[in-house]
Amino acid sequence: MVIAANLGFPRIGVHRDLKKALESYWKGEMTEHTLKDVAKELRKTHWTMQHRAGIKHVPSGDFSFYDQVLDTIAMVGAVPERYGFKGEKVDLATYFAMARGVQNKKDQADAPAMEMTKWFDTNYHYIVPEFSAGQKFALASDKIFEEFKEAKLQGLHTRPVLLGPISFLQLGKMKGEAKSAISLLPELLPVYERVLKQLAALGADWVQIDEPCLVLDLPANVRDAYKPTYEALAAAAPALHIMLATYFGDLRDNLETAVALPTAGLHIDLVRAPEQLDKVLAKFPAKKSLSLGVVNGRNIWRADLDIAVKLVEKAAGKLGSEWVQVAPSCSLLHTPVDLDIEDKLDAELKGWLAFSKQKLAEVAVITKAVSEGQAAVKSELEAARKAQESRKASPRIHNPKVKDRVAKIDASMKNRKSAFKARIKKQQEALSLPLLPTTTIGSFPQTAEVREARASFKAGKSDAATYNKFLKEETARCIKYQEEINIDVLVHGEFERNDMVEYFGEQLSGFTFTKNAWVQSYGARCVKPPIIFGDVTREKPMTVEWSTYSQSLTKRHMKGMLTGPVTILQWSFVRDDQPRSETCRQIALAIRDEVADLEKAGIKIIQIDEAAIREGLPLRRADWKAYLDWAVESFRITASVAKDETQIHTHMCYSEFNDIIAAIADMDADVISIETSRSQMELLDAFVNFKYPNQIGPGVYDIHSPRVPNQGEMESLLRKALKVLSPEQIWVNPDCGLKTRGWAEVKPALVSMVAAAKKLRGELKDKKLAS
Repeated sequence: MVIAANLGFPRIGVHRDLKKALESYWKGEMTEHTLKDVAKELRKTHWTMQHRAGIKHVPSGDFSFYDQVLDTIAMVGAVPERYGFKGEKVDLATYFAMARGVQNKKDQADAPAMEMTKWFDTNYHYIVPEFSAGQKFALASDKIFEEFKEAKLQGLHTRPVLLGPISFLQLGKMKGEAKSAISLLPELLPVYERVLKQLAALGADWVQIDEPCLVLDLPANVRDAYKPTYEALAAAAPALHIMLATYFGDLRDNLETAVALPTAGLHIDLVRAPEQLDKVLAKFPAKKSLSLGVVNGRNIWRADLDIAVKLVEKAAGKLGSEWVQVAPSCSLLHTPVDLDIEDKLDAELKGWLAFSKQKLAEVAVITKAVSEGQAAVKSELEAARKAQESRKASPRIHNPKVKDRVAKIDASMKNRKSAFKARIKKQQEALSLPLLPTTTIGSFPQTAEVREARASFKAGKSDAATYNKFLKEETARCIKYQEEINIDVLVHGEFERNDMVEYFGEQLSGFTFTKNAWVQSYGARCVKPPIIFGDVTREKPMTVEWSTYSQSLTKRHMKGMLTGPVTILQWSFVRDDQPRSETCRQIALAIRDEVADLEKAGIKIIQIDEAAIREGLPLRRADWKAYLDWAVESFRITASVAKDETQIHTHMCYSEFNDIIAAIADMDADVISIETSRSQMELLDAFVNFKYPNQIGPGVYDIHSPRVPNQGEMESLLRKALKVLSPEQIWVNPDCGLKTRGWAEVKPALVSMVAAAKKLRGELKDKKLAS
């Protein structure tokens, strides 16, 4: 019989229960004991849901209070020294200090958070492990054991999930060392061996070890490390079956390495790379389990069950049914929990979708169809076929006018009128900004009052006039505050916006929205991605009214704030019936029209955020050019409509730029702001080595942590930037928008930021006079 399996389940709960509990705990309103009770109840609910769906291999250890990589950091005791860890068990306070930083004046504890970046090409963020020469590892968390035992007490035999040792090291960074992190493998491996032995002693028969780095371009020494590593792990607990899990792409040149490892099973992603099945089957040894990821773990469309069944039948025919497992392509962490509670969607659209709970049912149907024959699930297969046919035939999807406009995009729509050197002179004359101009990235704190006002309006408890009045008052207060602390280029705070993507999607055709389709971005941060189901077009201006109102309140320059086409694409659930590049160009044309309208309305600085452009980069270098060509083109389509005098900004957060810096330069934004505070300006190196010609705002304030940096820290970061960039190139800004922070944190941080900029501005002026 074919076995139904799952690789991981969303942690947040159907009503974002974990988010609410975490935020309450961080505010001191909930005890650690109560927080752990909430987590225990969520795990029980999710395990039970999976078991009832017919999943035989239910994962445990996939739950996390913040992030699975941070859990691994805790498990192996790789806690940076600044958190005062004494080498025993990592407690919850230390765990959250690594994720969020710590600042306690009472005991003088002050340590910034660990760096955070995107998990492969997803919008999920992970905490980046920090390693150094002489790094020691030791088992410092019992989480993986406790959750296995917890499930066992509930009568559920689970498959524990671990991030593999090689991927863990590859995802980390060596601090101040030329050696690569893989050199630490001999020190790390004994901890994993101990974990496997202990799981076997507790009665585990399978363990899932995730090695997603096997779908990347790997250096030879890293690829060569897999064989001895898994020989050691297999020998550590011979009775424990290891399911090696890969996902997000195909194995390609790592295929022979993966199939030859002494593991009991291998999981492959057949949603991202269905073509790899034949290659894997040709090399796959007998009497070894092959897990097939045939249900999309990263998107919300119903599966084509006929295609999935054929893939599974092919594998079962070659290997034997008992050696095949059916699963989602990856952990369901990236999809919402349950479509059943969604009451905002119309019946037709809802019939095209599947969330995590429904994806488990799809896995079960596919498993039963192959094990017992398609007649056993005839009605389920027929319902899936009707959903596919309904979606293909729906007139809601296709707009000939949109397709025609995309087809007519030419070179004149992809280039600014003049080169940057000519544009910047005109912009300096038009804007009259000081050296080291200060600004923020866009949003200001979305307080409880802002959220309550929005909820009241959406629920019909307050009318549009009342809500609009409230928003105008909040906007005016925000602008006045920025003037008071003397920020040079202002933003309006974005109080009218629920989310930087959702806000635009709600005003574009081809999008639909949900009420409860939340997914985790990091920690307690959850997002509700729009669903792009059809051709995209803009019916009317989206931001002009708020931008012109805001500009009327100040004589300083007010930035028009837009989200770029690639970011809207990446942070949405995107239609899968046409190339992503086609959808992106459609969005680009819509944003282009908005840029033109903002400029006509007198807005002289327009920011087009492309926070996700690096995130969308294919995992294999051979595939980069095709993606970067259309991604950069899409941005240029949006910006090229602007006159030379109009300054175009863009923002990118949590990205490594070294390998795509030429493409970033090719976007030709006048100013780019980037995250650099957590990395201590390390990310700036790419722009320096490339001799990036345009202007840059290297972030000096980490907004993803509640910790408030002082003026001296910001001055130090700016001095680092000034060592490698000219003063004329530098803008001063936070790492990202301030939406998730509180005013009590924001106010002192921004005051320090402005003071730091003014101090260095003065020093540069004195230096110039002296010379």
